[in-house]
Formats: sequence, structure tokens, C-alpha cells
Amino acid sequence: QSTVCEKIMELLGQNEVDRRQRKVLILSQDSFYKVLTAEQKAKALKGQYNFDHPDAFDNDLMHTTLKNIVEGKTVEVPTYDFVTHSRLAETTVVYPADVVLFEGILVFYNQDIRDMFHLRLFVDTDSDVRLSRRVLRDMKRGRDLEQILTQYTTFVKPAFEEFCLPTKKYADVIIPRGVDNMVAINLIVQHIQDILNGDICKWQRGAMNGHGRTYKRPFPEQTESSSVLATGKRSHLESSSRPH
Repeated sequence: QSTVCEKIMELLGQNEVDRRQRKVLILSQDSFYKVLTAEQKAKALKGQYNFDHPDAFDNDLMHTTLKNIVEGKTVEVPTYDFVTHSRLAETTVVYPADVVLFEGILVFYNQDIRDMFHLRLFVDTDSDVRLSRRVLRDMKRGRDLEQILTQYTTFVKPAFEEFCLPTKKYADVIIPRGVDNMVAINLIVQHIQDILNGDICKWQRGAMNGHGRTYKRPFPEQTESSSVLATGKRSHLESSSRPH
């Protein structure tokens, strides 16, 4: 999901804009991992802690942060160190934006958070691709291959099947093949441009109900979902996908 969000930012030209001036920004669920106890951290360093379980995330902090963003406030987002499995003292300042891409493996799992989104994207990527990306990423974080594969089979794959995959039903749009599906990504980009231009399509305007949800509209080769968080003119697009 992170690669899809980055591609959207690139196509919108927002990745080259100063953070204070961006109309679109990316926020990751990974920033909201809980602070681990000494015992949990010891397990994490051995690859024996389940970071893909819903309980691994600080949902209260996540909900409060998203709520403040929707209200147009400047917020401080935690910075998580994936090498030491620690929440750092330093935070990342996130300035108000018109559209927020909120990405993560379990962004649809918690109902209070799920209900904040107006457009929900589910990035559907092949399991072999998910595994290969994880191996490359974790090796860059200094972990050995055996630990990575053990963690994948013990925690990641079972958690994906139990917690992540079932949330696919909440998606409004499903993007098969992830970042390789440029047809779907270009349609999402156009939709965001319509939001930024104040020219939301009639199909979305008319579909709004009391909860800000929209009716599903299929994309070519549809199998993905997305959400938009909105308050007045402020809109937030959320994306969920493969496990990290």
C-alpha cells in the first residue's frame, strides 16, 4: 500500500512540494505501533513478537490524531524505529492538508477508525510479491533471512488471513496487482484532483449519507477499496493493503 500511495503522490506532483504547503499527504499506520514493554521488546528482537496483530497498534492515539487532522489541526505523529522496535522521542509534524492518504495493514479493522473514511482502498497484491518485499525490507533493517521467514510463517501470514483479508469486505475500491495497476491508480489520482478542484463527481456527492460513506463504484478489473475522510472541504483518502 505504501508504494501505491507514493505513486499517487508522484503523479499528483505533491512529493516535490514543501511539507507545509502540501495539499495531499501520506500518513502510515506503522507510526502508531504501541510502546513495548521490556519483555515484549526482547521478543521483538528475536522475531517472536506479532506486529501484525490488531493489538500491536495504539488505536486510541491513532483515532485522536486522525480526528485532529480532519479538523484541520497541525499534529505531531510518533516516529517508530523498526530496528530497535521503539517509539522515539522525536515526532513528525504533520500540517493540515486537503487529502490524507492513510495507509496500513489493518486500517479497516477498528470500526471507530474505519468509519472515519469516506473512500476505502484495498490494494490486492500477490502473496509471493508481499513476501519478497518483506524479505528485502527486513534485511535492510539488519535481520537475517531465517528470522524473517520464521516470523512470516508464524505471525505475518496467519495474521493476514485472520485479520487483514476479512477487512477487504469494507473496501469501496479494490486495486489488483498493486502499483502495477496504473489504470486504477490513474482513476484514483483523477478523483483526488476533482476533490482538490472542488469538482467532486455527482456519483459521490449523491451517495453521501449521514456517516459520510459513498456507494461503491467499480473500477476496471475492480478488486480494491479506499476511503476518504472529509470535514467540509477537507478530505482524507485511506488505503489498506498487503501486510508489512
